[in-house]
Amino acid sequence: MPDRSAIEWTDATWNPTTGCTRVSAGCDNCYADRLSRRLLSATYLARLPVVDTLENRHDPFAVRVWPERLTVPRSWKKPRRVFVNSMSDLFHHDVPEDFARECFRIMLEVDRHIYQVLTKRPARAARFVKRHTDLLPRGLPGHIWIGTSVEDQSVDYRVRHLLAVPAAVRFLSCEPLIGPLDLSAYMSEVVNHDELHWVIAGGESGNGARPLDPKWARGLRDQCRTARVPFFFKQWGGRTPKAGGRELDGTTWDQYPKSGWALAEEDLSGSA
Repeated sequence: MPDRSAIEWTDATWNPTTGCTRVSAGCDNCYADRLSRRLLSATYLARLPVVDTLENRHDPFAVRVWPERLTVPRSWKKPRRVFVNSMSDLFHHDVPEDFARECFRIMLEVDRHIYQVLTKRPARAARFVKRHTDLLPRGLPGHIWIGTSVEDQSVDYRVRHLLAVPAAVRFLSCEPLIGPLDLSAYMSEVVNHDELHWVIAGGESGNGARPLDPKWARGLRDQCRTARVPFFFKQWGGRTPKAGGRELDGTTWDQYPKSGWALAEEDLSGSA
């Protein structure tokens, strides 16, 4: 498994599960799907899918689990930000709940890292945390961040679902940003446990990439500045992820939320 990631907002990726299914327009040009059908096809097809049907056996992007990868974070001695399941969604309905629980057990055990768990299924994430209070009695600690993808206004209901997850850090990935997005209803200048703590934005890349209107990117940036929410602009996108560069109005926006290690010590008892 790669030791470092080229994704600008993380340091490494950890994929104990792979595969997913499309749920909204933001998935139309999914990079993980493309990779699974090209460079990773032979590797993925050698593993039986969780739902073992003839169709899924021939689909490299059907959900698969990789128990041998569970302990990878232990091998990283220096603390780093870890994007959990860049090639999947931990809360996909085909991921066995016991396996997802094992992933969280490792995250709790190897707490020198910050884990960035991104899902398009935040309602399932909220239910998972509620069901596993023996493992997560105070919700997600400060070194486990939970985020959801919101590509345009049509899926902003995911933000409401995300806010139902008791967590120290909640974030949004507005990438690919394919339309204007008003998040003002979910942002607050007051520090509390029912807010967003970080917004990532970026354009789409690859063949058929949909262009990012600068007004959409500026709109998100300005909303974040008003609400004092850290803003990270990942890319303009284009044929390749780096084709359009990263500057927005002459500035590289690399803001992050408060340190996860500091948050890990805070009392989250009021976050449920």
